[in-house]
Order: sequence, then structure tokens, then C-alpha cells
Amino acid sequence: MSKDVHVLTIPDISALAKTLRRELEARDTRPSHVELLNIIARGAGFRNFQHLKASQSAAVRLEAPQVPAEPEPVDHRKIEQVLRCFDGSGVMARWPKKTSQQKLALWWCWAQIPARRDLAEREVNEILKRFNGFGDHVLIRRELIDWGMVSRSADCRIYRRIETRPPPEAANLIRHLAERVRAAVPPRLSNRPGLRRDPSPVPPAASPTSP
Repeated sequence: MSKDVHVLTIPDISALAKTLRRELEARDTRPSHVELLNIIARGAGFRNFQHLKASQSAAVRLEAPQVPAEPEPVDHRKIEQVLRCFDGSGVMARWPKKTSQQKLALWWCWAQIPARRDLAEREVNEILKRFNGFGDHVLIRRELIDWGMVSRSADCRIYRRIETRPPPEAANLIRHLAERVRAAVPPRLSNRPGLRRDPSPVPPAASPTSP
């Protein structure tokens, strides 16, 4: 039967010798094999031999190469279906029928709530109303709490977004809707004289051959 090999590095062999002498002189009988292992481990700075083995096992695990986690698959069809619930300006025009699609749609509402801020119920309602087109922002607020995306104090006065990394499908949906919102915003005209557009078109100059 094979045994595990434990390599022991002693940073201070003098301290080890002193510990061994003190431990052995304090005993009336010869230590057993396990007791001797514990004495040696204590001389090396560990509580006992089990502590030494646990520390070495942890060191091996920490040195082992980390296997990257496989990326979570993205259901683009589901994202496409949820996107149909939003209009061109990122407002949720209708509440999805399927529970999985409802949760996915809620991530867009979650993304609109400021991070790491305590908000009053009135402030949360104002945010959700801007992105609710079917007239029930209370439903969205309740679902955000039920799904663990927003926390609410016991007296129902303080709300706070729960910071977490959106799953890949939610991140994909948020990106698509953010691009849709940016595309819906008309470009701002500059007030600088050299960059300001003249709203009245300038008629083309007459050709020299014109009558």
C-alpha cells in the first residue's frame, strides 16, 4: 500500500532541535510514531501533523493551474423574442408571457437603477415608469424584488440594486437595447459657429451657361 510523501522544509533547524529536545525531555516514556510526528510538526511551526498535511494539500491546490470555466450558452432566439417586447426607445411595451423571458427582460430594468445607492420608493417608481409602456411599473418593481435583483428595507422605504454580474443572455440583451436607445437619440447640433448647420438650404450657384 503506497503512502503519501510529505516534504518538510525547516526554516530554522536550530528552533526545531530546541523544540525536539524540550518535548522529549518533558516525557517519561518514549513517544509513539504519531506523537513523534506531532512533535516534529510543532517544531516546524504547525499545530500538529494534521495541520502540516492540510497546509501542504492547500499549497498543492493553489499551485494547480486553474481550469477556465466553459462559457454559458446564449439562447439568441430567446433574446430576439424578448427584444420584441421593447420599442425603439428601450421602453417595455408589453410584459412577456413566459417566466424565463420575464426574468430576462427585468435585467434591462435592473440596469437602469443606479448602482450602490439607496433609493426611495418614489425614485424607483420614476425610473421604472420611464421604461414601462404597459402601465404597470409596480409589477416590475415587485418582480425585481422577488427575483433578488433589488432589495427593500423592512419598512418598504429604502430600495437598493443588488450588485451582481448579469448572466450572458442578460448582458447580451442589455447591449442590444442600449444600442437601440443610442440609435433613437437624434444627434445634438453644436453651438460653435464653424460646426453649426444652417437649417435653410443654400441654392446652388448659377452655371455660367445658364440664361
